[in-house]
Order: sequence, then C-alpha cells, then structure tokens
Amino acid sequence: MWHIGMAVLLLGAAGCSPGPSPGSGVTAAPSEAKPSDTKLSVQDFAGRSVTFPAVPTKIAALSNGDVDIIYALGGKVVGRPTSAGPAAVKEAAGAEQIGSTHGIDLEKIAALDADVVLGNHPLNTKDIPSVEGIGSKMLLTSANSIDEIKKQITLFGQLLQKEDKARELNESIDAKLKEIGSGSTGTKPRVLLVYGAPGTYMAALGSSLSGDILAKAGGENIAADYPKLESYPQYAQLNTEKIIQSNPQLVLLMSHGNPEKVKDGFLKEMQQNAAWNSLDAVKHNRVEVLPSDLFGTNPGTRVIEALDRLKALLQAVK
Repeated sequence: MWHIGMAVLLLGAAGCSPGPSPGSGVTAAPSEAKPSDTKLSVQDFAGRSVTFPAVPTKIAALSNGDVDIIYALGGKVVGRPTSAGPAAVKEAAGAEQIGSTHGIDLEKIAALDADVVLGNHPLNTKDIPSVEGIGSKMLLTSANSIDEIKKQITLFGQLLQKEDKARELNESIDAKLKEIGSGSTGTKPRVLLVYGAPGTYMAALGSSLSGDILAKAGGENIAADYPKLESYPQYAQLNTEKIIQSNPQLVLLMSHGNPEKVKDGFLKEMQQNAAWNSLDAVKHNRVEVLPSDLFGTNPGTRVIEALDRLKALLQAVK
C-alpha cells in the first residue's frame, strides 16, 4: 500500500466540518419602552443567536460563496476575500479585500466599520472575540453540502429580510436537483475526486461539498469508505492500491490555483505505480481539472452550474 504524503492545505469553506442548521429565523423583539426599537435576531450554524439593531448594510464576507449569495439576494458587501486574481463575484470588485477564513485582516474590517463579518464554522469560531472587539458582529456558516448552501441562503435571506428571494433561489436549486435526479438512470460512473496543490493531494469524501455534488449528479465516489483525516474530516489520504482496485472511469481534480501544475504533479506521482496506466480513466484520457470557482470553494448559488458541469462529465463516460 502506497500513500501520498499530506501537507496543510488552505481549504475554502468546502473543507470544514458542518455545523447545526440555522434556527427558526428572524424574530422581532420590540422594546417595551420604544416599540420602534426593533431588533433583528438570527441563529447561525454554531447555534449562536446574533442580534442586530437593524438590517446590516456594511457586510464583510470571508468566502466567495457568501459574497455570491449576498449579491444574489440583492445585497452587497463592503469587504470581500483577498484574491490574487479578479474578484470571483465581479459586482464585488470594488469591495475592500479583508483576508480569508484562514487569516482575517482586522484592521481593514475595523476601517470599514463592518456591521457583520460572515465567517466559517468552526474555522472562525476563535475569531469571534477579536471581531466583536472592533465593534462588528460575526455570523458563522458552513457549506459542506448542497443542503448547507440552501441553509446559508435561507439564513442570509433572514439577515437581509429578503426571505422571498431566498425561497426563490432555493427553489431553483431544488428544481435543478429534481431535473438531474430524473435523468440519473443505469450504472453510476466510478469517480475519484481529488483536492490538491502541487505535491499534496486528498480524496474528497461524500461528506464534502464536492462529494455531495458528485452523488447528486449521479456518480459513484470510489473513496466513499476511505478513513477521514482528523484535520480535514471531509477528505481522506489517497491510497493508490485502493484506487487501482476500484478502477475509476473518471478522475476529477480540484484546486485553488495552478490547475495544470496540479494535474501534472498528480499524474507524475500516480505514474510511479505501473498499474496506474491500466485504469479506465487514464486509458480514455478522462483526468480532468474542475473549475476552481465552482469546485475549489463554495460556489454559492452557482452550485447549479457545478451540478450541470459534473452531470455533463458523467454522461460523457456512459
């Protein structure tokens, strides 16, 4: 048995543990003295009740999926994740870059006087005291499944008091799932989902967002029973012997950047085992790099596009 060595990856929101679902929603709590002093209260994925004096207008988001959902609901952000390239959500291009879920720039958030910072549960739990210390609130969510993305949409709809729009967005996702489900018949193609960077690779489990998208699109995840990693419970260490035994028909790679370098590095490592070239996926040249904006991180409402993309790849195998 041959294992590929692991290293720490800066994962997007798709690589973190799921938390509790949002609560029942917005509650109005008028003051007895002043009926006009209505407060907005929502429950985040950590089970925390977070209260605002009014609908937040200065929103800072640490993941692109959160930014996407806020704009899809008709809102906007003053702070977005730091990126070396163009903004993932072009409407947010003018927003200040404030770091990521792995490293928050508190000075920039303080300068923005943000009403709320949208972070990840449980990754940003430790940052709550620091964020509250500069006068902002922190709302924690996660996106390890399509269902959790829908719950994010519901929660942010409550936050912005755009519940009707949130329901509309979720209905669109449900419609896409129904459409894809009705067309998924016959044998499921065997797929290996790999998340990585040059020299570091992990197999995505069914508990990851990409694993859930694969299952919903009609594929069989050959790594579904691999032991999860303690640091990244939605992923597992690659096992070349098991991969060869499962003989995937399709190998899909996910990465934050340098997709071709990731692909070349992965193939170089795998080809050290002579049996690798006997795999169906290799013989038929079905080793693909998935778009990073749809699979390398939480795509938000664009999960519909991710489902379509994966469905098309699976259909090409049949």
